[in-house]
Amino acid sequence: MIAVISDIHGNLPALEAVLARIDELACSTIISLGDVVGYYAQPGDCIEVLKARGIPNIMGNHDYYIVSGEGCPRSKMVNDIIEYQRGIISPEQRAWLGKSKSHLVDGSNYFVHGSWQDPIDEYLYKISPAHFPPGAERLFAGHTHVQVRLEIGGKVFCNPGSIGQPRDGDPRAAFATLSANGIELHRVEYDIDRTAHHMQQAGFPSRFSENLYIGAQIGGRIDKIVVADAASD
Repeated sequence: MIAVISDIHGNLPALEAVLARIDELACSTIISLGDVVGYYAQPGDCIEVLKARGIPNIMGNHDYYIVSGEGCPRSKMVNDIIEYQRGIISPEQRAWLGKSKSHLVDGSNYFVHGSWQDPIDEYLYKISPAHFPPGAERLFAGHTHVQVRLEIGGKVFCNPGSIGQPRDGDPRAAFATLSANGIELHRVEYDIDRTAHHMQQAGFPSRFSENLYIGAQIGGRIDKIVVADAASD
């Protein structure tokens, strides 16, 4: 059984809760679809957990901001958080993050952060057969923080959801498993108060973490993923 996790975003309490559940399921392998860092106050601790367990990471856009020194083109708030994290992540942790792959392939299972066409920064809110690369029967992608499993033309798209900042209206941390029985989606409760406390201790106002209690983006927006309408997309 393979566990697929994504979008941890420095949320250590959520990561610990998910890994405890993964251990209960006795998964043989764990794959991270990226964005270990960003948004919350313990990015270095999250990196250390993945590093210690030998969990491979795919490069996410927030990971890329840390590694490259570039900023987010969309959000000053994200850049403020990334700037804070650059000051607390060690050179060794940054080097580990810099070794993240652009994608992973395991037989007919394909893994990426954004999309196969734009691995780091395409948001897949509408899924079509065109998003599947040749040879892929199952495509796993993160980035939107929306947990979903969709069958499209005999193939399966799965977003395991976000560990650190779910945006689908469910505040529980999300992940997925892949086994001979197919793909299963999982949710795990965790101590959101603890995550919010660490953010406040780092000097960030409550609006940076209050969204966690409703499973939304910062600001309160809830998202969804759908199959694209072939007639209009």
